[in-house]
Amino acid sequence: MGRWVRRQNFLRIFMPDFTHELRHHPGLVAGVDEAGRGPLAGPVVAAAVILRAEDCPEGLNDSKKLSASRRAALEGEIKARAICWGLGVASVEEIDQINILWATMLAMTRAVEALGQDCQHVLVDGNRVPDWRWPATAVIGGDALCLSIAAASILAKEARDRMMLEAAASHPHYGWESNKGYGSAQHLAALRTHGPTPLHRRSFAPVAQMVLI
Repeated sequence: MGRWVRRQNFLRIFMPDFTHELRHHPGLVAGVDEAGRGPLAGPVVAAAVILRAEDCPEGLNDSKKLSASRRAALEGEIKARAICWGLGVASVEEIDQINILWATMLAMTRAVEALGQDCQHVLVDGNRVPDWRWPATAVIGGDALCLSIAAASILAKEARDRMMLEAAASHPHYGWESNKGYGSAQHLAALRTHGPTPLHRRSFAPVAQMVLI
């Protein structure tokens, strides 16, 4: 499932490994994860990654457990050393039209399609997989268990964070450079004062309430 690694002070920490991927060999196994299901603004972004078992960057883990500088460094390593990787995006309009769950499934499908080569199996973080043509396994907590899913979580988060930083320049009141579209106190206060932007998800309750006022 995962490997135990020894750190200073003899602290032992659970880390992702290649066990799940090897269960589905021979063949290429992709890991898929998303970023941005919970925010009030911005797209949902998914990534797919196929890693080499013998050439995985050191320190891959759930992106939420890594510092911003470490994520940025690992993003470059993943892109340089992976067999292939792809990103998929579902827009705010798609989120509002089909809901965030199905928009996430759509972004994941686009990410696997963007790999540039076919895979024999896909490991998906979470408890369900999209309705697609690839054999797939849902892995709850997969970003902390599977190296390929951990790598995908890093690529998805880094890509989405850049999108929100760019959006913050055009919409400076909402604090997206720091909250990345999540419902922070600053973000909610700006919503009350300035109302929603075109990048806000009107199907999400805090935004919908502002639209009705």
